[in-house]
Amino acid sequence: MNTRQEAWHPAAELAALRLRARILARIRAFFAERGVLEVETPLLASTTTTEPNLASIEARGAGFEGPERVFYLQTSPESFMKRLLAAGAGPIFQLGKAFRAGEVGRHHNPEFTILEWYRPGFDSQALMDEVEALAGEVLGTGAGERIAYRDAFLRHAGLDPFQAPLPVLRDYARRLGLSSGDSRGLDRDACLDLILSRVVQPALGPGSVFITGFPASQAAMARLVPRDPGDGGSPGIAERFEWFFDGIELANGYRELGDAHEQRARFLADGQRRDEKGLPSVPLDERLLGALAHGLPDCSGVALGVDRLVMLAASKTSLDEVLAFPFGRV
Repeated sequence: MNTRQEAWHPAAELAALRLRARILARIRAFFAERGVLEVETPLLASTTTTEPNLASIEARGAGFEGPERVFYLQTSPESFMKRLLAAGAGPIFQLGKAFRAGEVGRHHNPEFTILEWYRPGFDSQALMDEVEALAGEVLGTGAGERIAYRDAFLRHAGLDPFQAPLPVLRDYARRLGLSSGDSRGLDRDACLDLILSRVVQPALGPGSVFITGFPASQAAMARLVPRDPGDGGSPGIAERFEWFFDGIELANGYRELGDAHEQRARFLADGQRRDEKGLPSVPLDERLLGALAHGLPDCSGVALGVDRLVMLAASKTSLDEVLAFPFGRV
């Protein structure tokens, strides 16, 4: 293949693209067999995630509703799907595109395929069971290990993520290669994220592993597990899990927060952290808050990276090997 041909040619081999098509069909069949409704929601919206560690791609233009406005390509269909849940849609899934700025690499592409689904009546344990069932369909695997966030850190990093003082966490980050100045600028959650990705995650080993019980400060849109008054005041945890396969993060799930007042407070706290980091402000998602105030059913939801799932199923090591046109070829 000559250089000029390489510039236009798809990155993935046709065999990988055919496998991808079969996996997408299998995913749809999996949910159809369980009576889960497929939905489609907008990619473009007037607001986006407030999370400081996620960067959205903006779309600007005139002619929508008068003067130029800012819209956002969605990082996840979560907000729209929760509005459907509040309207009585029942169990739903979506298989489509999502976008995140600044994420380019072996396991990242700014435009990616996401599978997100919500199960009214499921707690996080039941949803993890369903993730395993789907993994069995696509990857041919059985049940995997489930380990608490604290235990994973104790086992693989040798520290308690809930009790270790911030200076200890920053020193650990420095030993991972950050300069003293960089490590001093990290807050507690940034240190824990770094240790999770650099130390804990690579040590998880082969196969399926769920990490559960994240710190309350990392709850995002998950419920908090009530504290036991008799446990000596242990730190609160979020009913949130992440799923890893062969050490690669594939999914992030929550027992969904349904309290509109608490969600508003979290959005505002995110906004304050964005200000502190010098990040642009994001309009509050008042429509989502209105849906929560109307009433979100007790449910759990999970977002899964389909491109990574296909990569593992194809025994590849890079997303470029399973995407027809990754970011470098658009």
